Amino acid sequence: MAALNYHHLRYFWAVAHEGALTRAAERLNVSQSALSLQIRKLEERLGHDLFERRGRRLELTAAGRIALDHADAIFAAGRELQERLAAEAPGRRQILRVGALSTLSRNFQLGFLRPLLGRDDVEVIMRSGALSELLPALESHRLDVALVNAAPARDGATPWTAHELGAQPISLVAAPAKLREGEPWQALVAREPLVLPTPESAVRAGFDALMDRLEITPRLAAEADDMAMLRLLAREGAGVAVVPPIVVRDELDAGLLAEAHRFDALVEPFNAIVPRRRFPNPLLRELLTAATLDGAAAGGPS
Repeated sequence: MAALNYHHLRYFWAVAHEGALTRAAERLNVSQSALSLQIRKLEERLGHDLFERRGRRLELTAAGRIALDHADAIFAAGRELQERLAAEAPGRRQILRVGALSTLSRNFQLGFLRPLLGRDDVEVIMRSGALSELLPALESHRLDVALVNAAPARDGATPWTAHELGAQPISLVAAPAKLREGEPWQALVAREPLVLPTPESAVRAGFDALMDRLEITPRLAAEADDMAMLRLLAREGAGVAVVPPIVVRDELDAGLLAEAHRFDALVEPFNAIVPRRRFPNPLLRELLTAATLDGAAAGGPS
């Protein structure tokens, strides 16, 4: 079998992602007729049609979807090679691209990255988003690592590894005026409305399960997908907050808030999702080696 022409493959890859010859031709700075010719040559080499026209759009055939999966992997590997070797050039700053769940403690993120902060030879680029955004970004080499509070399900074909970094405890926190000396926490939850993380968070899932086991139906004052907002809601007296106490450490130290109860079995876990790479970023190994529960939890307020 003759060798595959990777120029043809790149043209196909561009059209597949653009969904139209016009946009792909503009992106590649070639004529539409030349682009069509190169794709036909690739189809002849592979022995399959790769596109079918649906109105004004080009849709991938079954063979086209297979070809696109391979093209994505090939060109992602090429970008990875360029970035990795460029980082080895003398005087070149190393770059680490970090993604994190938007709900994840800022304190944990800072603690995890602390070994690299302030280094003249390192640049850290931070992105936040949902898990559905972070995992594709890992696979497409737009991120080097994703920080999450629950390792997503995986199987033997999953191209990443979950590193458990530690966990931090979860507590009931409220303004001192809301608390009664000697009152059981169950009575507090039944009496006062709660400020909770949103249902998709690991903390909320664990707390909801605990309430179900104890047959307690709490009243909800507010919920937020950001620990910084939970901190503000607790400080404003919106209700009794379910948060890691380190999130409100300054308020606890100042007496603005008080810890009413610390749950023994309820924690927020921390995981680093690392993709498999032919040329792994060396900064990641340094961070994973340094990461401990104490190191990840010792930082400023979230």
